[in-house]
Amino acid sequence: MPIKRADQVIDSTRRQFLRQGFAGVGWVIAGGTLSRCSSSDGEMSSPAMSNIANLGPLLEPDENGLRLPAGFSSRVIARSGTAVEASSYVWHNAPDGGGVFTTGDGGWIYVSNSETLAAVGGGVGAVRFDRIGNIVDAYRILEGTDQNCAGGSTPWGTWLSCEETDTGLVWECDPLGESTGVARPAMGAFKHEAASVDAANRHVYLTEDVGDGRLYRFVYENAEDLSTGELQVAEVLGGGPEGAVEWRTVPDPSGVSEETRYQVSASTAFDGGEGIWLHEGVIYFATKGDNRVWAYETSTSMLTILYDAATSSTPILTGVDNLTVTPAGDVVVGEDGGDMQVVAISAEGSLVPLVQITGQDRSEVTGPAFGPSLQRLYFSSQRGTDGADLLGMSGITYEVSGPFFI
Repeated sequence: MPIKRADQVIDSTRRQFLRQGFAGVGWVIAGGTLSRCSSSDGEMSSPAMSNIANLGPLLEPDENGLRLPAGFSSRVIARSGTAVEASSYVWHNAPDGGGVFTTGDGGWIYVSNSETLAAVGGGVGAVRFDRIGNIVDAYRILEGTDQNCAGGSTPWGTWLSCEETDTGLVWECDPLGESTGVARPAMGAFKHEAASVDAANRHVYLTEDVGDGRLYRFVYENAEDLSTGELQVAEVLGGGPEGAVEWRTVPDPSGVSEETRYQVSASTAFDGGEGIWLHEGVIYFATKGDNRVWAYETSTSMLTILYDAATSSTPILTGVDNLTVTPAGDVVVGEDGGDMQVVAISAEGSLVPLVQITGQDRSEVTGPAFGPSLQRLYFSSQRGTDGADLLGMSGITYEVSGPFFI
């Protein structure tokens, strides 16, 4: 069963808390409703039904080189090395994981990691929109960090940006850019990919993007506070890919004594952990090395495979990478490799291509995230039209608009 979780909300009256260590900033709208997300641009703020399973085939490329279903349109909102509209912020190189936060004035913010070195960018940038979708500002919310790959939003309205290096950390960031990002070393030092918060149980689930990476769980001690806690690693019992999971304490989260993933010999390896998301007590995550999407039920500690390209009768989704969801439970996955598509595993279980980027085969799709009305989808082509090297100088960030919901 796919995920069903909504965007994050920053209440403008709570901004002072962001400046005071990220306490009590915002909340998640869960349960498939967006009753407190408002929009005045004609899009539904509380959509009743997903339209994704009903979308038709992708048409010929539009003026931006995107193949879209009928009734959809696209625009470029940012290009690496170029100042974003209505701002002086030069869009960062190698745009990667992203998320959307709504603001108290009816607008929203799209945050985007930079998967490159601090010396040539790194960190995280953000684009701010007004209530009808006009770009009104862009700015940096984290700097001085390396290889910021994916991450995740917290229920209290901050962005977790994950460094994908051997000693990489999770950084907690203010989407408004009013507070300096804070490192959370208790969450471990390793090649972090993405993070998903289960606030009800004070857990954060973490993926690791190496061929023998692990699935981690950080148990934090105090509500809305990731500064202290215990890092754990998953062991799948029985020796198979699926089954019951037990969590083992990682002795040295700093990784100084031994690389983090090797400290618990019984822990289970996952082939290239990528995007991760919580929905109604189930954690979904992707592993790129074996083209699988997994489902872990937190109440029963059971792990199963939701999608496997090797056994699928229609394996149109390969290179599974960053993922997001709709409130109706459609898992939306960007491809690193494959054929540069964004593909949904619909709530009904069908595979539905939503977007294909053409002419950029040396790139990858990153950072899919829906706007608050769920009629806009944001994502990037990390290396753009010329497939630049890892500096990602040609990254392009897009918005696709259309009837994802009816």
